[in-house]
Amino acid sequence: MTLRRLPTLAIAIMILATWACAIPQPEAPEIPTPSSPPPTFAPKLPTAAPPVLLPDSRGGLLAPDLTALYERVNPGVVAILTYPGAPGDSSLPTGQGSGFVVDTEGHIITNHHVVDGAGDIEIDFPSGYKAWATLVGSDMDSDLAVLDVDVPQEVLAPLRLADSDALKVGEMVVAIGNPFGLSGTMTVGVVSALGRTLQTERTTEAGAAFRAGAIIQTDAAINPGNSGGPLINLHGEVVGVNRAIRTEAFTVTGDAVNSGVGFAIPSNVTRKVAEAIIEGGTFKYPYLGISSPSENAWNLWTLEELGLPPDASGVYITCVTPGGPADLAGVNGAQPCDNPSLVPGGDLLIAIGDHAVISMDDLVSYLVSHTEVGEEVTLTVLRDGNELQLQTTIGARP
Repeated sequence: MTLRRLPTLAIAIMILATWACAIPQPEAPEIPTPSSPPPTFAPKLPTAAPPVLLPDSRGGLLAPDLTALYERVNPGVVAILTYPGAPGDSSLPTGQGSGFVVDTEGHIITNHHVVDGAGDIEIDFPSGYKAWATLVGSDMDSDLAVLDVDVPQEVLAPLRLADSDALKVGEMVVAIGNPFGLSGTMTVGVVSALGRTLQTERTTEAGAAFRAGAIIQTDAAINPGNSGGPLINLHGEVVGVNRAIRTEAFTVTGDAVNSGVGFAIPSNVTRKVAEAIIEGGTFKYPYLGISSPSENAWNLWTLEELGLPPDASGVYITCVTPGGPADLAGVNGAQPCDNPSLVPGGDLLIAIGDHAVISMDDLVSYLVSHTEVGEEVTLTVLRDGNELQLQTTIGARP
């Protein structure tokens, strides 16, 4: 099964990586990034609303009141339409996705791939109000973008960002968005897994794809057009931004079909990236400069080939980027990065600071969620059976 990008009108297949749920955009002039004041995000509200629950008449237990939840959240969810070229080039949109209001200053969060290359960006509010948006900035690594609209205050209904670190597998979540242009659509599911990674559209100099970490997996139905919309908990808080699905099924028009495996960018990553974009236009993604085997390649055959015990966990370093933070710390890779391969000789990274590293997914998720560019950290590695502690400074992805 492969992870594929989800356009709404046509499909662009990418090996191992699929951007969620938006129409691919044509080439267009880049929209300049205006200066913006620091955000007053809804997540900074002092308390969260209580969960929306109803008595269950069958047994007296509490059941979610999804109608009340929808009525609470939907006013803050928007449909996004994109147009090619310069302003006024076309009256028909060529792309669509979803987004949500995040503060009272008119900032809207969506996916980078929803607005990438767009000339005009239209925002349609549930109230029926429509407005043109300006792109404040975007980040390819996290696949997040921030838009700005100038609308009357009463049009804005900011949604609160939750603490995604508190999210648990099995929690009920809902997705609200604009699948196939059907604005205001609500679907229901659970958190299926946490700490997934997805490949980004950017690659290293050696051609390997960078990864985005801490991704939420859900079985809530996510389809083309849901990209950039919120994944909501029962408190009415945003726990994630819907981004991609994994599927092998497509419609006759090439649109990806939901398979029950969807992915969302966690709210804590969203908060960090959005605040950085609004304050400075860009987000610096934490970076060590290492490569490791894919998850599928980390199996018992690999462990035996590398001479590792069957309970070994961590990140096996196949190569270290020359001049990168890991290289400067003295981390050893098995091979040069122009020919990385699974052969003995690489370090096994088992901890960063006090955090025990279980896998590459775990490491990438920890870096983006709990470290900052310029932060000094201790890397613990196993080399020839010996445990070594190496000091380095987190870099920014090139």
